Amino acid sequence: MIEKVFRSEDLPVADRVDAWREKLSQTHAPVDLVCRPDSDFRAQQRVVQLGSALVWPSVMSPLTIRRTPRLIRGSDPEMIHLSLITKGTLGFRMGGPDALYGSCELRTNDSSRPFEIFMGPQGEAVEAVSVEVPRARLPLSSDELNRVIGHRMTGQEGIGALLTAFLTTLVDKPRSYTAADGPRLGTVLIDLLAAVFATALDAMNSLPAESRRRTLTLRIQAFIRDHLHDPDLTPATIAAAHHISTSHLHRLFQDHETTVSGCIRHLRLERAREQLADPARSDVPVHLVAVRVGFEHHAVFTRAFRSAYAMSPRDYRRRALLQEAGDGPAAD
Repeated sequence: MIEKVFRSEDLPVADRVDAWREKLSQTHAPVDLVCRPDSDFRAQQRVVQLGSALVWPSVMSPLTIRRTPRLIRGSDPEMIHLSLITKGTLGFRMGGPDALYGSCELRTNDSSRPFEIFMGPQGEAVEAVSVEVPRARLPLSSDELNRVIGHRMTGQEGIGALLTAFLTTLVDKPRSYTAADGPRLGTVLIDLLAAVFATALDAMNSLPAESRRRTLTLRIQAFIRDHLHDPDLTPATIAAAHHISTSHLHRLFQDHETTVSGCIRHLRLERAREQLADPARSDVPVHLVAVRVGFEHHAVFTRAFRSAYAMSPRDYRRRALLQEAGDGPAAD
């Protein structure tokens, strides 16, 4: 995945705030910044392009960000912004009472309305993963967006937790994706963002059927990952948990070049592979690793693992641990 990186430390102290103002103006919309003149201001940003959407993890020192009516009259790209706060706190004001946001909360604003953001009011740096999406790309009416933007939402439950997991994985493992994955990931991001907003409005039915279908599939995949340890995880139990028929469930997976059972098996094997390669789990017997990812029978697990990775679980662990220690050959 192609990233653009900004580090204030690469600039003279006197130039850092102006450079950061320019970066925020390019990423979202023109803003004013207010920072103590004697502060040692620091900021970092990575920008990832996903089709028409942007994702940008950042860290910044305390400051105030303002989007004023004058700036809106001068330029309005009509962008919707969402921030997942990962560390620190911030204050926010947009046409209502001040609000304080903390870790795992979702904060939103609209480039078409004035706002103020008070980063790190207690003097701490703030870390966040932010999203920029053109207003026109979201499949919600202007009235619906106006009613939901600026309201507090959680990133710990429901669709918000799915969005959190998506953003966290994207920024933690950018090398897992290529530039060609950008448009597809952008579609997933917009679906999740729209679903978060629609859920807050209790208006999921207002979303296009295809968007609801893709979001339901993401919810089911997350459910499977959360329940891999359960040997009774089957298409029937998954369908029942989501209040759909098993035939509906199988239709959802037709576009993913795998069956529901195949998806479960693949994710279990991937989870086992991660645990076998983890030095912190090197003393966990292989048969217990199998049980923890939902395989009841060790022989079935060994055959499936060998078929997927062309070696036994024990050989894979040995090779991975040697590679981790720097003493063995790289994995194929």
